[in-house]
Amino acid sequence: MFTQAERLISIRNLRPKKKEGFLKVISIFSFLGIMLGVAILIIVMSVMNGFKTDLTKKILGLNPHIVIESNSFKIEKSFEEKLKKKFEEISISKTFSGEGVVMNNDNAKGIIIKGISLKENQNVNFLKNNILNGNLNKFVKDTVFIGAELAFNLNLEVGDKINLMSSAFISTPFGGFPKQETLTIAGIFRTGFYEFDQNFVFLNLSDALSIFDKEENDQNLEIYLKDPMKAEVYKKEIQKLNTNYFIYSWTDLNKSLFSALKVERNVMFVILTLILIVAAFNIISGLTILIKNKTKEIAILKTLGLSNRSIKKSFFLTGFLIGLTATISGIVVGVIFSLNIEKIRAFISNTFNFELFPSDVYFLEKLPSEINNYSILVVFIFSLFISALASYLPAMSISKMKTFRALKYD
Repeated sequence: MFTQAERLISIRNLRPKKKEGFLKVISIFSFLGIMLGVAILIIVMSVMNGFKTDLTKKILGLNPHIVIESNSFKIEKSFEEKLKKKFEEISISKTFSGEGVVMNNDNAKGIIIKGISLKENQNVNFLKNNILNGNLNKFVKDTVFIGAELAFNLNLEVGDKINLMSSAFISTPFGGFPKQETLTIAGIFRTGFYEFDQNFVFLNLSDALSIFDKEENDQNLEIYLKDPMKAEVYKKEIQKLNTNYFIYSWTDLNKSLFSALKVERNVMFVILTLILIVAAFNIISGLTILIKNKTKEIAILKTLGLSNRSIKKSFFLTGFLIGLTATISGIVVGVIFSLNIEKIRAFISNTFNFELFPSDVYFLEKLPSEINNYSILVVFIFSLFISALASYLPAMSISKMKTFRALKYD
């Protein structure tokens, strides 16, 4: 593609003489600008990919993949059997959830009350994997499991008693009053998801039905899939079995969150590519000055028989090599930084006593990072494209140069 003469001219241009020190400065700034731009792009994309992946894992660990809610149409046992027969690979749990208030002394907090059965493996595994204090064997009738953040806010410990008030009302001679019960804390769990640990309370399923004044056929069905990413496909198939039930998936509950993440990721990519474009202007200015300073040499090369095309290719290669080496260096720096970003965050936080990644804002306890080969490829191609365009524009001006004028006046 490039002849030996073109490569030699290009390499010579990359090593300017002492009197052309300004060109060397421009080349260094061009290199650093593109390298930093590529590195920052990769770091930001890796963090956002990691954030999305970790958040997805947390959400899938905390929520069922599909929920079938009973409403005015009770979920019949025949429907559950039909589900198991058609979708043998799914697992089904019975639960019931509702809003309530937890009270302890002078403190009160609105929460989500969820009744679960320890006969279901999904529920047992969830509590077993996230238990902080307490004993799962003591999670029996009239006991609860609460989140660590809720326990901290209300100053609660294992063994304490709390009052739970549900949104269900019972009739009395003095009117309707919300139903409430006194329960003992059997354990405290921590998922690492701040909002979940602050707002959820788990009861035995029978206790949950009792406090909400519900019956067994009011229970909801929670479905767990081997591949949660196919939740929408299964949801449509299940809906066909009975259109009277209200069915939703984990993606429905978090659609706005993931849409916002996608938009933010795309916007960040567009904004950060401006760094590459600004750096590319350094290549344009550097090559323009180089071509201006090399007018006499270019004229001599033309008289020696080197074509305009070859000269343009050699100067194009000069700028492109700066962009190529800077891009590769930026990828290396970006990948190394991304692999160690949590260590860097911890070092900055400990050194300056500054919380760089508060869990109550970002829902996660550490700075995630996931290097995506596709993202790196996109950044690499985009950076090379900008470098090539920035190198091509000044090189085209060579064809407009008049050889005899350059030799006459220089």
